[in-house]
Amino acid sequence: MTANRLIGTGAPPGERTGTDAPPGDPPYRVGRARSVLRVVAIASCLPYVGLKTAWTAGSRLGIPDGSPLLDGGPALAVANGATVLMDGAVVVLALLLTRPWGLRVPAWLLVLPMWVASGLLLPIMTAFPVQLVVRLLGGGGRPVGEGSSEPFLDPWVFGVVYGGFIVQGLALGALFALYARERWGDLWRGRLRNLPESPTAPALRATAVAAASAALVPGVTHLLWATGSTAGLEPARAADRTSDFYVLEAVGLLFVVVTAVGVLLLAFRRTGRLSLRLPLVLAWCGSAQLACWGGWLSLAGLMGAGEAADRPTAATMVTYAVQMLAGALVVTLGAYFFAERAEATARSAKKYAVASAPSARGALDESRGS
Repeated sequence: MTANRLIGTGAPPGERTGTDAPPGDPPYRVGRARSVLRVVAIASCLPYVGLKTAWTAGSRLGIPDGSPLLDGGPALAVANGATVLMDGAVVVLALLLTRPWGLRVPAWLLVLPMWVASGLLLPIMTAFPVQLVVRLLGGGGRPVGEGSSEPFLDPWVFGVVYGGFIVQGLALGALFALYARERWGDLWRGRLRNLPESPTAPALRATAVAAASAALVPGVTHLLWATGSTAGLEPARAADRTSDFYVLEAVGLLFVVVTAVGVLLLAFRRTGRLSLRLPLVLAWCGSAQLACWGGWLSLAGLMGAGEAADRPTAATMVTYAVQMLAGALVVTLGAYFFAERAEATARSAKKYAVASAPSARGALDESRGS
């Protein structure tokens, strides 16, 4: 997938850029909508980065007395620095999606960070608004990440931080959708039933079944926890469940279902006139949430300290590990699918060019003869 396929597959005159822009075209213009989205994405990072920087410098802004954050020490400082770098990656992505040098970035170097960002932001974008609605309707609880009855952060911090994350996700998602439509839009046009068979179809179907089967493990676990079971939960977490806990588990179950539906639709293609775009979006969102959120929770569990009652159980860690495996299988299937589609598209374009060459030469000769 070359950089010169980014702009020029549907971009209006005056916005074509890169190596495919013919002589005389105006210079690169990103357009007003993308400029606004870029500013919004970058500005939405400021609250989180500002808070983390202040805490690293010793500030107690938003941290109540008795919070475990006050005793974090060097480990907490390292974690704060790492998460600031992660948020800084949002700025790089926003620029990459809207600047000329972004045209020359290899596909994997853009898609992989966007997939990871999707996996980390989607659960917050989905769960946090639902948690707020549930609390407005009378349900008790604490926002995502505040899983203990001990004071952790002032309530306003969660609103500011997670509100910023939601804005980041919306702005980055819109920018990436526009970018991907122009650079790779030909790879997901059409309907499922029109996809050609390929020699690797049996292997892709087997991978899809394996991924959906693996997703059953976190799916059943989230279902049990969302319906009130404490099986596999650490004692402290089981004793401290709130409406927010149940919302998170329901959202986790939702993404498991989304993943399984997307990957099975893509592999078996028995859906009549269904657009190819739908299962691809489902597989992208589901696999990103399973793999990246599962990895984030696994890392938090491994780095966690404190009383034994607060540490994740073996069942919890196995659930997160299988969740990561299912997400990784789906994204691997997606990579092979797009590689085949890109190769088939390139072959079709080459055949069309060869077939049209004689008629083009004939027209040229006829014009010369006249």
